Amino acid sequence: MTSQDKVGTIAGFDLTVQNADGVRDFYADVVGWKPEPLSMGAYDDYMMLAQDGNPVAGICHAKSSNADLPPQWITYIAVSDLSASLARVTEKGGEVVRQPNGTGPGGFALIKDPAGAVVALMQNPHTS
Repeated sequence: MTSQDKVGTIAGFDLTVQNADGVRDFYADVVGWKPEPLSMGAYDDYMMLAQDGNPVAGICHAKSSNADLPPQWITYIAVSDLSASLARVTEKGGEVVRQPNGTGPGGFALIKDPAGAVVALMQNPHTS
């Protein structure tokens, strides 16, 4: 499978909240995810792992560049060209809610589709 085969697939899920530690513990207890700390410098965000050790989601603090993210699960969809996809969003009646955060694989932007649903488009993070 090539990296191009991953375009259009779900690249991940994140939840950004004020109390990431408490929400981390909630999901660990309720669904059995194992938290793995990700250092953000002054604090940790968390990669949540399934029972088999595969990453399934992220739980992040609403701090710094994430302070304006809504407290909802955000789905990330891999695209081959983030800039081109963002141009098509507005052409097709959607809205870019948050400009790109980062460049290259893993860079993402939040969009709102014409129905008002929010999703993230991510520059294809799959390099192999």
